[in-house]
Amino acid sequence: MARFILDRVFSIALTLAAVVTLTFFMMHTVPGGPFAQDKEVPPEVLRALEAKYHLDEPLYLQYVNYVKGLLVWDLGPSFQKIGVSVNDIIKQSMPASAKLGAVAFVFVLLVGIPAGIYSAVRRDSLPDQAIRFVATLGQTIPSFVLATLLIYVFSSKLKIFPTFGLRTWKHFVLPSIALGGYSLSFVTRLVRSSMLEALGQDYIMTARAKGVPEFQVFFKHALRNSLIPVVTYIGPLIATVVTGSFVVEKVFAIPGMGKFFVDSITNRDYTVLMGLTILDAILLCAAVLIVDLLYGLIDPRIRVGK
Repeated sequence: MARFILDRVFSIALTLAAVVTLTFFMMHTVPGGPFAQDKEVPPEVLRALEAKYHLDEPLYLQYVNYVKGLLVWDLGPSFQKIGVSVNDIIKQSMPASAKLGAVAFVFVLLVGIPAGIYSAVRRDSLPDQAIRFVATLGQTIPSFVLATLLIYVFSSKLKIFPTFGLRTWKHFVLPSIALGGYSLSFVTRLVRSSMLEALGQDYIMTARAKGVPEFQVFFKHALRNSLIPVVTYIGPLIATVVTGSFVVEKVFAIPGMGKFFVDSITNRDYTVLMGLTILDAILLCAAVLIVDLLYGLIDPRIRVGK
């Protein structure tokens, strides 16, 4: 187990190093710069700004200095927000994105897994067909279209839920549905197909032949083995919902990381864009590592490290 964890940590370190390197040099190959706005900046002012943020130094030296700061989690200053660092932006925006992501994650699991189980148990019935139709539809509708539709129906027409901010529990309902809509549909279909595959295995027929109650057949034997694909998907899902959907946060005017990410692309704010990208990569790698460790707990046949 210890060797497995060390191997995974080493591979994560290599992955993050590749992300940092590629992101850094790709940002600097984009035409223009953080101070090249619509209004033309006088050359002497531009040179002063570049000297202040060390952008006049050779690119390899900028990279080395950035990596040194990254090792102590100093992501540097924002080029567009005077006196504000990337660390400050993450501290300011991370709580809102994390809260919304946590609610969306719980929503996906609490609705998607039971819906997939029920659909598999009632295979080819009318409820099963309805669940499959809704799940297929949910995978084809983009998040921004779903968000706009939810605002139109439940805010503009019915006036049930607010459209911006995260002040009360009502503010979480619509953005959580919009953020978790695709994942909910995917998890539902994944659980259904995994359950149907598990129910067709020989050990399920053996359990039924021994007179094991159907409740135990479904939930003790079939469900546990069908959760492996779901757990595999949960890793990327955690990183996605915790960092927040950029489009959903923009539509609902949520002051999360999505807003700053979009603004950093528009303004070519290199340090903010890189900081949020690296944070997302770290969360994704950590979630995948946790998922790998959970395999052995869900299915005893899997032994981590072998």
